[in-house]
Amino acid sequence: MNWKGISRNVGLALLVSSLFMFFSVVVSLVNGHDSALSSLIISFTVTFIAGIFPFIFVRGSQPISLKDGFVTITLSWLLSFVFGMMPYTMWGGPFTLQNAWFESVSGFTTTGATILDNVEALPRSLLFWRSSTHFIGGLGVVVFLLLIIPDSSPVKLRLANMELGSLSRGAYATRTNRTVNIFAYVYMGIFALALLLYLLAGMPAFDALCHAMSVSATGGFSTRNASIGAFGSRWIEGITMLCMYLSSLHFGLLFLAVAGRTLKPLNNPVVKYYTGSILIASVLLGIGLKTGGFCRGWGESLWNGLFEVMCISSTTGFAIADNAQWPGALCALIMIVAVVCGCAGSTSGGLKIDRIVLMFKSLGRQIIRILRPSSVHEVKFGGRILGDEALVPHLLYIVLYVLMLAISTALCLWIGVDWQNSLAASITSLSNVGPALGEMGSMGTFNSAPDLAKMVFSLDMFIGRIEIYPVLAVVAMVFDKRSR
Repeated sequence: MNWKGISRNVGLALLVSSLFMFFSVVVSLVNGHDSALSSLIISFTVTFIAGIFPFIFVRGSQPISLKDGFVTITLSWLLSFVFGMMPYTMWGGPFTLQNAWFESVSGFTTTGATILDNVEALPRSLLFWRSSTHFIGGLGVVVFLLLIIPDSSPVKLRLANMELGSLSRGAYATRTNRTVNIFAYVYMGIFALALLLYLLAGMPAFDALCHAMSVSATGGFSTRNASIGAFGSRWIEGITMLCMYLSSLHFGLLFLAVAGRTLKPLNNPVVKYYTGSILIASVLLGIGLKTGGFCRGWGESLWNGLFEVMCISSTTGFAIADNAQWPGALCALIMIVAVVCGCAGSTSGGLKIDRIVLMFKSLGRQIIRILRPSSVHEVKFGGRILGDEALVPHLLYIVLYVLMLAISTALCLWIGVDWQNSLAASITSLSNVGPALGEMGSMGTFNSAPDLAKMVFSLDMFIGRIEIYPVLAVVAMVFDKRSR
């Protein structure tokens, strides 16, 4: 194992976190040396020293291997969680060690679940750090690292291939090195668009900055207890829906649309399926909200239905309504949406609509083979014909997702969480959606969950963010003597 190369690359990832901690210190100073100043200064110092240490004491090494790359990705995320919880732990208040860990993992994985019953009690610098963890995690701890590594480095090529995944790279039609830059351009573009539109809609500057970081990352941390609903503005809600939708589309397609000044790249089967599923689910939810007496008129019902579905499908944890009192049918609907979620190559989590399309196409092919054994029927996806070797990893991923969900739900039931919260919170954690149902719903928090359950949900968030396979690869390496 090339520990020299691994330590230097992980050090770069920590330096990214230290940079945003420094920005948080500046926010504290601007706001009159608020109560989080000392905790942020200490956290910045420790994180910066840990990040710079390998560059001072570790000499250059050979390019990393495939196994080294998986370890680099896993350690970069895990150590970001550890150092990211330091500002919370040192500040204190509701942040016990377990709560600080949960908040840090939720932030970096862009899940948006929180243990905070009163978000507005936090100083502004800590609110900024919470949103910063979304911003770092949305683009990706490793993608930030890749932006620093020179294009000529073989390390960049290996890490990009592992971090972005085959589904993500499918629509770029460009070199892997350039793919990383394109992802960053689109991400920053959505952030800038959200910030500008929020300011124009009258949102206060600090709130606009924090919400722009959250919505571009499809995270969901808000500076207000009532989330987006606190502003009472249809304009702000509409801007949020637009940005959530853009952030949940394939960034390669968005880049081609902007660069070519044409919407033709968005005339994509996956985008059509995704948009259609959002509209159908929104109408169904809107009808349920109206007939259930949760909204006064049809306009409000359909608007709230669209907003809530967009929040779930894009895996952004914002809200304008409380789903705690919704009947079982509506809860089941939003949980189905929470499993599927957005498109590959975006900042959203979940199974991704791409894999669902592949699953149904594969199912259709198998049925045709049963009915007409002599016929030849291929699965076409994105203009390409996919063979079994390309389909199997994505179909197995769906099986692994269901298996992880079953294990997580069973563990939470064993810990003592009721079945509804066990299942719903496991789904929203594994899909990086955030809020679940009931007391952990859109206007609730995870604070009441047992500490062991929070550990399970944290693991779900981590596995869901880096999409299972890298975790399994590292676990296999630990038990494989030949990898040592």
